[in-house]
Amino acid sequence: IYKFALVLFAETGDFLALDLGGTNFRVLLVRVSSNGKQKVEMENQIYAIPENIMRGSGTELFDHIAECLANFLEKLGIKDKKLPLGFTFSFPCQQTKLDESFLVSWTKGFKASGVEGRDVVGLLRKAIKKRGDFDIDIVAVINDTVGTMMTCGYDDHHCEIGLIVGTGTNACYMEEMRHLELVDGDEGRMCVNMEWGAFGDDGALDDIRTEFDREIDAGSLNPGKQLFEKMISGMYMGELVRLILVKMAKDGLLFQGHTTPDLLGSVSCRSSEGLLRAEQVLRGLGLDSSPEDCVAVQRVCQIVSTRAAHLCAAALAAVLRQIRDNKATERLIVSTRAAHLCAAALAAMVRLLVPDCDVRFLRSEDGSGKGAAMVTAVAYRLAKQHAERQRILDSLRLDRDQLLEVKRRMEEEMKRGLAEKAHTTAAVKMLPTFVRATPDGTERGDFLALDLGGTNFRVLLVRVRSGKRRSVEMHNKIYTIPQDITQGTGEELFDHIVHCIADFLEYMGMKGASLPLGFTFSFPCHQTRLDQGILIKWTKGFKASGCEGEDVATLLKDAIHRSEEFELDVVAVVNDTVGTMMTCGYEDPQCEVGLIVGTGTNACYMEEMSNVELVDGDEGRMCVNMEWGAFGDRGELDDVCTEFDRAVDDQSTYPGKQRYEKMISGMYLGEIVRNVLLDFTAKGLLFRGKLSERLKTRGIFETKFLSQIESDRLALRQVRSILQHLGLTSSTCDDSILVKEVCSVVSKRAAQLCGAGLAAVVDKIRLNRDLEKLSITVGVDGTLYKLHPHFASIMRETLRDLAPDCEVTLVQSEDGSGKGAALITAVACRLRDARK
Repeated sequence: IYKFALVLFAETGDFLALDLGGTNFRVLLVRVSSNGKQKVEMENQIYAIPENIMRGSGTELFDHIAECLANFLEKLGIKDKKLPLGFTFSFPCQQTKLDESFLVSWTKGFKASGVEGRDVVGLLRKAIKKRGDFDIDIVAVINDTVGTMMTCGYDDHHCEIGLIVGTGTNACYMEEMRHLELVDGDEGRMCVNMEWGAFGDDGALDDIRTEFDREIDAGSLNPGKQLFEKMISGMYMGELVRLILVKMAKDGLLFQGHTTPDLLGSVSCRSSEGLLRAEQVLRGLGLDSSPEDCVAVQRVCQIVSTRAAHLCAAALAAVLRQIRDNKATERLIVSTRAAHLCAAALAAMVRLLVPDCDVRFLRSEDGSGKGAAMVTAVAYRLAKQHAERQRILDSLRLDRDQLLEVKRRMEEEMKRGLAEKAHTTAAVKMLPTFVRATPDGTERGDFLALDLGGTNFRVLLVRVRSGKRRSVEMHNKIYTIPQDITQGTGEELFDHIVHCIADFLEYMGMKGASLPLGFTFSFPCHQTRLDQGILIKWTKGFKASGCEGEDVATLLKDAIHRSEEFELDVVAVVNDTVGTMMTCGYEDPQCEVGLIVGTGTNACYMEEMSNVELVDGDEGRMCVNMEWGAFGDRGELDDVCTEFDRAVDDQSTYPGKQRYEKMISGMYLGEIVRNVLLDFTAKGLLFRGKLSERLKTRGIFETKFLSQIESDRLALRQVRSILQHLGLTSSTCDDSILVKEVCSVVSKRAAQLCGAGLAAVVDKIRLNRDLEKLSITVGVDGTLYKLHPHFASIMRETLRDLAPDCEVTLVQSEDGSGKGAALITAVACRLRDARK
C-alpha cells in the first residue's frame, strides 16, 4: 500500500523506467512533452535474466540489472545525465513510502538470496553506486498492476483497477482512505496493491483445488504459497494441462495409453498454444495423436483456461462490488486496464457476477513501463514540491544550538533590564512589582479583583478565610470590551470598566459596597509602589489614547469618581504573571516564578533585591515583572525570525515591538500559520495553487484552530472541515496533512522559544543562590498553555534540556490572575493594618 498521486498537471521531461517482473526485464526512456496536449514517446530495450542469476544471490541480481541499465544509457548517449527513474518491481512488497519497498517473498520462479525482507530500491541504489560510472534518481517503485492502471488512467479517468494475468497474476484498485487502517488519514483514496496471488494460502480455496493443483504446488519453489496464482497464471497453466494429460494417458483415455519422456517432463507451454496448435504441440512432445486426441487436448486446455478466467472474474467481481459499495451507488461505471489477458471469458463472467457494474476492459500496451514513468513524472514533481515545502518549514525549525543561544541572550537582557544604567535601553524591562511577601495564612476578608489583559476582562469577588480551614471562595463575571473602545480614548475605556464593576456589584447584591480592590493589569507598567502602575505602552491590540505614561490606578479612581455609584480602595496594581505566581504560591511555597502563555506571554520571578538596582535596599527579594514579550526588540531574535514573522510584525498594531511575544503567543500563532499557507499556495505547493478570499483575511486563521488541528483525537476529515470554513472547499487529504504539519512546526517553535526563556529564568535563580541544583515551582496560566495538546510537553522537554541543573515543577494556575490579585491585596491589607 502506498500513497497514490494520479493527477497529471504539466509534467514534462525525460524519465527512465525499469520493469522487472519475469525472466526478461525492460529498461525504458520515456519522454513526456507538452505542446498544448501531453505526448508520451518511449524507447526501450529488453534484457534477459539468466536462471543462475534468478536463483543466485541478490547482489548478483542487482549487479546484473545495474549493468544492463548502464548499457542502455550508454547506447542512448545519456549516461552522464542524472534522470529520475521509476522502478516497476512486480513481486509482493510492503511499501512505507513511494521510493521504498521491502520484498515480502519471491514469486514467478525467482529465488535470489538476501533480498526478501530488504528494500529493493536500496539494493538497486547500492549496485549503481558500486559501479560508479552513472547516477540516477530513483523516485518511485511500483507494482506492474499499478503501472497498468496508471497508463490507462492517463487517458481514461474511469480507470480504477489494474489487472495482470501473465507469468503471474495480481490486481490493484483505488480504495477509500477511511478503510486503510495501516495508513494515517481518512480523506481521499489510495491505490492498494492486492497481491491477490496469495489468495487461498490460508485454505480458502481448498474445496475447489484439484489433485493437479496440489501436485503443481508440491513441485514448486514455494509450496503452500501463491495458490490462487498457481490456478490462474501463465507460469502454471501449461504444467496443469500436462499433468491432466499424463493422468488421462495413464488411465488409457488418451494416446492409446502411451506417454513419452517429454510429456512426463515439466513443460511451460501456454494454454493458448494447446488451443491453437494442438497437433503440432503434441507432435513436439513425441506423441502420436489421433484427431480424437487433439480434440480432447483442446477441450482440456479450454477447461483449464476457462476455469482460470472464471476464478479471475470472481475475484475481480469482489473488487468491483467493494468499489461500488464505497461509492454507495446503485450502478458503477469503471474501466479496467488488463495486461496479458484473453478477456472474452473473463468479461462475460464478470458481467454475469456483477450485473450492476458497467465494466470496460482495456488491453494495456507497455502498461508497467509507461505507468512507471507516469508515476515517476508525478512523483518527481511532488518530490520537488515536498523539498521546497520542507525548505520553507526548516526556517521555522530550531535546533538545540539556536535555542541555547536564545537562552543566553535572554540572560543578557535580564541583566541589562535590572541594571540602573542599562535599564532605559533594555528590551526586557525587568520591572519591580513591590510584591515582597506571600500569604502567611492569616489573611481574611472580602476583596474585589479586576482582571484586565485582553478584549475580555473579569470582575471578581474573592472571600479569603483564615484559620485551620483556610479557603479562597470566588465569584466572577466576564465582560467584553468592544474594539472601538480598545482603540478609543482612555476615559471611554475606564468608564466602560467602571460600568461593568457597578453591574457586577449589583449582580452580587452589594451595590454601593466599598471594598479593597486588586487590579490585575496585564500590560507593561512602571511601578514605584504597589498601588501604582504607570503604563509604559499598550500591547495585545490595545490603543486607547491618553493612557501611556499615566498611572492606571489613578485613571480607574477618576472613572469611579465620575460614576458616583460606589467607592473602592485600589490597594494593588499587579501583573497577571505576578497574580499567577501568588495563586500557586498560596498552595506551594516553592512557587517563585509566574508564567503566562495565552493571548500574550510574560513571566515574573523572585529576584534578589541586591540585583534590583531600580529600588533602594539590598535585603530580601522582590517579584520582578520581566515583560519578556519585548525580548527581540533590539534585534536579539533577528537570526531566527522568518519572512512570516516579519509579515505578521509589519501588519501588527505596533511594528517592531513585542517580537518574542509575536513568535509565541496565541494572538499571533494563527496569523503566522496563515502567512505560511498563503506562501505555499502562491507557490502552487498547497490547495492546487487556488487561494480562497477568506484565507486572505488577516486574523481569519484563529490560534484555536492550531489546538484543534493538532489534537491527536482529531481526524483529518475534521481538519478539512476547518479548511472548508475558511473557504477552501476543494482541499484534499494531502492538503490537510500539510496544514497539520505547518501548525505543528509553528506551535513547536513557540513552545521551544518559551522553554528557552524559562530556562534562562530558572538558571538565573539557581546562580543567584549559588546552588548546584535548584528545585523550584512555576505557576503557569494562559489558554495556549492549557488548551494546546502539545505545547506544555514540548516546553517542559525544552526546559529540561536547556536547564539540566534545575528541577522544575510546572503547576497550572486556576484563576491565577484574578485570585492572585485578591491575595496580593489581602497581604497588602494585612501589612497595612499591622503598620497602623
